[in-house]
Amino acid sequence: MITRKPEHLKTFDYLGPHRYFLTFCTFERRRIFLTHERADAVHGQFLRAAIDEGFAVLAYCFMPDHVHLLVEGQATDSDCRRFIARAKQLSAFHFRKIFGLRLWQRYGFERTLRSNDATLSVARYIVENPMRAGLVERIQDYPFLGSSVYSLNEILDAVQFHAE
Repeated sequence: MITRKPEHLKTFDYLGPHRYFLTFCTFERRRIFLTHERADAVHGQFLRAAIDEGFAVLAYCFMPDHVHLLVEGQATDSDCRRFIARAKQLSAFHFRKIFGLRLWQRYGFERTLRSNDATLSVARYIVENPMRAGLVERIQDYPFLGSSVYSLNEILDAVQFHAE
């Protein structure tokens, strides 16, 4: 599945302490994230990009052929477009170096959360992806998800978010 270039919001500058729900698909939707070694290699580079660009990783979930992230800018100069570019660039470079494979499709998807979107509710929606996809019966059994900020129990105690 090849995606067309999604449009950024024309009236929004993507700077500052905003929250974003991001999805990156693997190249040709290959089922890449099936082992700890592969998911951990990419996750480490996402965390590196988050530190470099002033973002917190509020939730993440590596599905076999894509990844969901919930990130939040931590400063007035936190730039989501720069974070996305850095996260994909670092992870793709290191992934190719280790595994010899191309990692990402060119474009991803983003949703800027509104102020009334509950952070933990969106995080719960993200970590419940493996259950909705039938990969596990209990979220706690899926190894490739989490948060750098919240415990899994804090996320699962949240009221469910419903994507539009």
